[in-house]
Amino acid sequence: MKMAITGGAGFLGYHLARGLSGAHELTLLDIAPFDPTDYPAGVTCHNADVRDEDALCRLLAGQDVVIHAAAALPLWKRRDIRAINVRGTVNVLNAARQNGVERVVYISSTAVYGVPDKHPLEETDPVQGVGPYGESKIAAERLCMGARARGLCVPIIRPKTFIGTGRLGVFQILYDWVQSGKRIPIIGRGHNRYQLLEVDDLVAAIHLAATAPAERANETFNVGASRFGTVREDVGALCAYAASGARVMATPAWAVKPALQLFEALGLSPLYKWVYGTADKDSFASTARIEAALGWQARYSNADALIRSYQWYLDHASAIARGTGVTHRIAWDQGILKLFKSWL
Repeated sequence: MKMAITGGAGFLGYHLARGLSGAHELTLLDIAPFDPTDYPAGVTCHNADVRDEDALCRLLAGQDVVIHAAAALPLWKRRDIRAINVRGTVNVLNAARQNGVERVVYISSTAVYGVPDKHPLEETDPVQGVGPYGESKIAAERLCMGARARGLCVPIIRPKTFIGTGRLGVFQILYDWVQSGKRIPIIGRGHNRYQLLEVDDLVAAIHLAATAPAERANETFNVGASRFGTVREDVGALCAYAASGARVMATPAWAVKPALQLFEALGLSPLYKWVYGTADKDSFASTARIEAALGWQARYSNADALIRSYQWYLDHASAIARGTGVTHRIAWDQGILKLFKSWL
């Protein structure tokens, strides 16, 4: 089967390429540069922008499935988030239709649920995105459902925050503090349950959505770990594994959240609203639908995922690139958080 993956140079695209290349002929598309040494032999890479419909029409010719994983992250400018996440999805769907592509798998996010009180989240629950990113994902999902109504098979995957080998971004900040043996401040007391997802489990879910019979796959699916504890327990398990002296420290949410909001507005912190706004809330989704429809099962717990990702960080720390918060594959500048690190 021929599969094209938008966002192929990103964290998820990297893992999709490595996980699917043995079974399928892969073409990766991204505006970011590709490092050929990152990808298995036989994978084709093209620099292409999802905002360029003509390029997509040309490059999606002959493809059976498109996995649409390209997205602007929350720290991008509002207009770029809208252009990439919404207009880009219009272009992908149009290019797929013009080329007779059989299926488009859209990678959305559980950010579409906002910050609800009801858990576990189910696919039929109301959507209300937080900020431009969440709003853009809702708009893109509606486009996908419109294409589905017109006859295209468009599975929608709503993953929880996913981590794994090679995941940096905001998690690298956590790993740096853990490695340094610091107290790890969590917003609130840490008694809330916050579900994560190991990226290999996400790749397995996407593969099922791309290959299962259309009558079972043409749905919207939550994907997340099936085994997870409280934030205190899961971060505590990482600290115990690191054996660096790092330990969990509760903080008053009422004071920390406004401070982080101010730091974000001043450009002093890489933490954006979706991160600090939900950190002290329960956030977990039911995966019953994908388990029943596609037979998917999560292999890794929250603690497993954190430890696997942290160990990769230790093994590759000397070669990690640093930059601004526009991709999960580089370490983000900690900004003012580095000052707080020196005090803890």
